[in-house]
Parts: sequence; structure tokens; C-alpha cells
Amino acid sequence: MTDTIVYQQLDSLYSNHHGWLLGWLRGRLGNVMDAEDLAQDTFVRVIRAPRQGSEIREPRHFLLTIARGLTIDLFRKRTLERQYLEVLATLPEPQWPSEEERALAIEALMELDAMLCGLGANVRQAFLLSQLDGRNYHQIAEELEVSLRTVNTYMAKAMEHCCLFRLERSEL
Repeated sequence: MTDTIVYQQLDSLYSNHHGWLLGWLRGRLGNVMDAEDLAQDTFVRVIRAPRQGSEIREPRHFLLTIARGLTIDLFRKRTLERQYLEVLATLPEPQWPSEEERALAIEALMELDAMLCGLGANVRQAFLLSQLDGRNYHQIAEELEVSLRTVNTYMAKAMEHCCLFRLERSEL
């Protein structure tokens, strides 16, 4: 497919559906600025998506799928930010990190959340017990009431998942 055709399709998609998507997001978010940001982010995702050589068959469904994912990401980010700021509020003010350090911490928390989201509940819990609490595999097995072999399997899955996640992110 030539670049001209792709540009025409993207222009048509944007022209025909941007207003509708913006209205849907405004109703969902109750905030015009967030709706405008997410509408633009949705079309940026469409532009960045690899072309399969065919036109999008159900454009509104396609756009909604992307917009819903971005909306979930926005809510997750805001929840993490709020929780992080609540923890900071418990510290004396001189110990608060700078704005730049806070932004970097929130970015790291978002990436960690995205990575852990892809793990099953037991695998995630085993991984967190190991990495955050410093528990050994025997302690994890006791806590989760599973065998040591199961903990080994959980940890192998978690490590593989984390490595693949990082690899995929580095390719973006």
C-alpha cells in the first residue's frame, strides 16, 4: 500500500471519527482537557500501528478499543500518583523528593505496574514477596501454601515475563 493511500485513510479516519471519539471520551471522563488528550493519543497510536495493508473495517470499534485502554492507563496513573503522594505526605517536608524525582518515581511505578499486571495473581505475589520482602523460596512456599517446586515455577514465569516485557519496551 502506498504512503499516499495510508495518509488518505488516516485523514479520513480522523475527519470522520475524531469528533465522535472526543464526545465519547468527554462523557466517560467528564473533563474536556483529558478527553482531548486521550483522543489525540488514540490517533497517535493508530498512526504508529503497523499497517497490515487493509483498511480498518470497524473504525469506531477500533478507536474505542484503543481509547478504553488509554483511559484505563490514565486512571491507573492517577491512582498510583495519588497513592505515592499520600506516602510522601507522611514524610517530613525536608525529605520530599524534587518534582523531577517525583516524576521519575511515578514513571517507574507505572512501568512496574504495567509489567506486574501481566502476571497471574499467585506468580505476582511470589515475585513481590521475593523482590520486595526479600523472602526466600521456602518462606514464599509456606506463605502461599504451595510446594517449593511451584514457587520455582512461579519465579521462572515471573522472570521470563519481566525479561520479555523489558525486551518489548526496548523495541518501541
